[in-house]
Amino acid sequence: MANKKETVSRTVMVALALCIVCSVIVSTAAVTLSPAQATNRLLDMKSNILAAAGMLPKGASSDRIEELFSRFDVKLVSLETGEYIDPESLGLANAMAYDQYQASNNPERSENIPASEDKAGIKRQADIAKVYILREGDEVTKIVLPVHGYGLWSTMYGFMALQGDANTVEGLGFYSHGETPGLGGKIDNPEWKQNWIGKKIYEEDSTEPQIRLIKGGVGADAKDKQHKVDALSGATLTSRGVQNMVNFWMGDRGFAPYLKQLRSGEV
Repeated sequence: MANKKETVSRTVMVALALCIVCSVIVSTAAVTLSPAQATNRLLDMKSNILAAAGMLPKGASSDRIEELFSRFDVKLVSLETGEYIDPESLGLANAMAYDQYQASNNPERSENIPASEDKAGIKRQADIAKVYILREGDEVTKIVLPVHGYGLWSTMYGFMALQGDANTVEGLGFYSHGETPGLGGKIDNPEWKQNWIGKKIYEEDSTEPQIRLIKGGVGADAKDKQHKVDALSGATLTSRGVQNMVNFWMGDRGFAPYLKQLRSGEV
C-alpha cells in the first residue's frame, strides 16, 4: 500500500511541476512576443490604410509601408463639431496613440446611439475619431476615415478613403469581419471594391450621404449612378450593412461635420 501511495504522490508532484514549468514558458513567451505582436498589428493597420487609399504596392516591404504611411498627417477629430482635437488634451503624446474603439467603451469618451439613429448597428460611438490626411503642399489629396458597422454575422471594420474634394471615393477596404465566405465575404473581393472608386458620397452642397448598393448591379444608364454600387450577389444583408455603415459614418453622426469644414477650408 505504501508503494502505491508513494507512486500516486510522485505522479501528482510531477504533473504539478510540469504545469508550473509550462505556465512559466507560456507566460515568458507571451511577454517576450508582445512588443513584436503590437508592432505587427500596427504595421497591418498602416497597410490597410494605404490599401484603401490605393497606395499599397504589391509585396511592399515593412520599410516601404512605413515610408508611405509617414506621408500622412494623423489627426483627431471631434465628431460633433468637426474640429481638430489636440492629443495632449486627452493626455496623449500624439494622435497615433489614440484608440477610437477603446474609447467607445469608456462612458466619459463615448455615448449611446439612439436606436432610431443607429444605422450602422454599433450601439456606442466614441466622441473623437482618428483621421489620416495626405497633402501635396497645402492641398489635401486624400482623406482616410475609419468605419465600422454590423453586417449579417459580424461587425465589419475597415477604412474609407476619399479624394481631396472630401466627396469622391478613392477606395474602401475591410481588415476584420466574420461574414460568410463566398457570399458576404466578397467584401474582400478586389473586383467588388473597384466598383467604389469614383463614386460620390454627397450631392453638391449637401451633407446627406446618398450611397446605395443595388441588387442586380448598376446599369450603364442608371439614374444617379454616381451614388450607386453593385450589391454583393447572394448577400443581401451584408450589402445592406455596408450601405448603412457608409451612410452612417458619412452622415451627421459621423464625419459629415468634419468633411463639410474640410471642403470649405475651415479646418
